[in-house]
Amino acid sequence: MTENLNKETFFKKVFNYEENKEWKFEGEIPAIIDFYADWCGPCKALAPVLEELSNEYEGKINIYKIDTEADQELSAAFGIRSIPSMLFCPVGEDPQMAHGALPKKQIEQIIADVLKVEK
Repeated sequence: MTENLNKETFFKKVFNYEENKEWKFEGEIPAIIDFYADWCGPCKALAPVLEELSNEYEGKINIYKIDTEADQELSAAFGIRSIPSMLFCPVGEDPQMAHGALPKKQIEQIIADVLKVEK
């Protein structure tokens, strides 16, 4: 199940950029952060794919969603200019950003390559 984050929950579960200058991932397992907006067609197309992946990788990765309209500060902190944008957060390494509504196969490839997680 994907979970919506606000600034407070983002700080606890992903990264507190007000306390840390350098990237410091707070999660126990890798995560994908989906920056979206309700009015965005490609975001709506991506949502069920992420739900599916969330179920398939349950316990191995967390998938979080951030509403770019409701949490503009978080979007600005990551320089989000186009949506959907996904931030892939491995444990112990720097995150990587991907833009656009990627097909499921491509997201699974990034999960394997960047997050180092297999089903």
